[in-house]
Amino acid sequence: MTKKYLMYIDGEFVEGENKEYDEVFNPSTDELISKVPVATVNDVKKAIDAADAAQEAWEALPAVERGAYLRKISAKIRENAEELARVISEEIGKTQELSTVEVNFTADYIDYMSEWARRYEGEIIQSDRPYENIFLFKKAIGVTTGILPWNFPFFLIARKMAPALITGNTIVVKPSEESPNNAALFAKLVDEVGLPKGVFNLVNGRGEDIGDELSSNSKVGLVSLTGSVAAGHKVMEAASKNITKVNLELGGKAPAIVLNDADLDLAVESIVASRVINTGQVCNCAERIYVQEEVKEEFTEKFVEAMKKVTYGNPLEKTGIDMGPLITKKAQQEVKAKVDRAVEQGAELVFGGNIVEGKGNFFEPTVLVNATNEMEIMQQEVFGPVAPIATFKTIDEAIKLANDTEYGLTSSVYTQNINKAMKIVAKLKFGETYINRENFEAMQGFHAGTRKSGIGGADGKHGLEEYLQTHVVYLEYDNDVQ
Repeated sequence: MTKKYLMYIDGEFVEGENKEYDEVFNPSTDELISKVPVATVNDVKKAIDAADAAQEAWEALPAVERGAYLRKISAKIRENAEELARVISEEIGKTQELSTVEVNFTADYIDYMSEWARRYEGEIIQSDRPYENIFLFKKAIGVTTGILPWNFPFFLIARKMAPALITGNTIVVKPSEESPNNAALFAKLVDEVGLPKGVFNLVNGRGEDIGDELSSNSKVGLVSLTGSVAAGHKVMEAASKNITKVNLELGGKAPAIVLNDADLDLAVESIVASRVINTGQVCNCAERIYVQEEVKEEFTEKFVEAMKKVTYGNPLEKTGIDMGPLITKKAQQEVKAKVDRAVEQGAELVFGGNIVEGKGNFFEPTVLVNATNEMEIMQQEVFGPVAPIATFKTIDEAIKLANDTEYGLTSSVYTQNINKAMKIVAKLKFGETYINRENFEAMQGFHAGTRKSGIGGADGKHGLEEYLQTHVVYLEYDNDVQ
């Protein structure tokens, strides 16, 4: 029986104004699994109005009390971890192991953000005047909105909701049309802990229909998007109507630089893990591999053998696999087309490169060699398990090749020489660099890109402060008072 979910507005589970529903399919089997409401602009306005009405009272609560609500939500997540992981695997094809990691990491992340209740603080600044204090207060922005992707759908709710709520903001979240089911379950858990009405709201729908309202509504103080560069352009344009603050994590084209002194087994293991996680559908995946010429043959041989061992299948039927399907048939066709064009442009296909016939959106793990930066495969983001390999002679050449992209999210370096590593780090134009490890950020770090990879960032102290604004107060006093 097909499940039917509802939106969550002002503490109530509701249908959309037009009572229209979208269908959600299992990408492993092509089967219909649920129907979810399609919000209208009026539905979004109701959710924003509810968040606005609730915000003042929510901000007035001591931060430690707001943190207590967050910990209740994380406890509920842990109680329902098995069901949540299954739903994630069902709707986006993520392996059960990775879905379980996502659910548990989400609970840990919410707890981590709740701990900032007693830690975020303002400042007292020195004045040039003898009897004056300058106070810098950190205050909530107000109503925030979060527009989510489908690849880490459950965690991204928390990444936007937890820092917003702990700092006194309220939020309206829109999940991806491809992965709304887990968000509906998240809303159910929020409702069960008795979070005040309007503090957290969930609307479903299509970005082209309601994204503008989520970004341009005059009551919204911050809009946070994780998505494509094209979506980022639209959000910025809409937000500019009210000079609304934007927080954007967009695409990535992460280089992995392998020097001739690298531990090649470690490099292979880490890059394969970074390439096939979530079937390569991650913005900070290793997308371009640059190998120093002296170790090209050895590295490539080891890398191809490792990719040949990558296993895939329906995550609800198989455990212990490395990846599942791509999210849609369209995505499957796009990955295939990019591989074919790479071969046309001169790359050599040494393994994989094909759509897997039958049900589901499966694509073979793929390795290309003799790639160059002039090729599309080295410039455009590929959301699939495709690894193009290029070579370089000198460290300076590697840096130049790595920086030759419009993106600037993540990067990685493999070497046993700290001096070489730091020379490269100093010149890389990316928000993150991983040295001798896989691409996966820590919740206490700061996940942020440069160039077309985004504006602002998330996680840690600096991610929390994205949800705060400053208020400076100049207070002069009478020193002669008796």
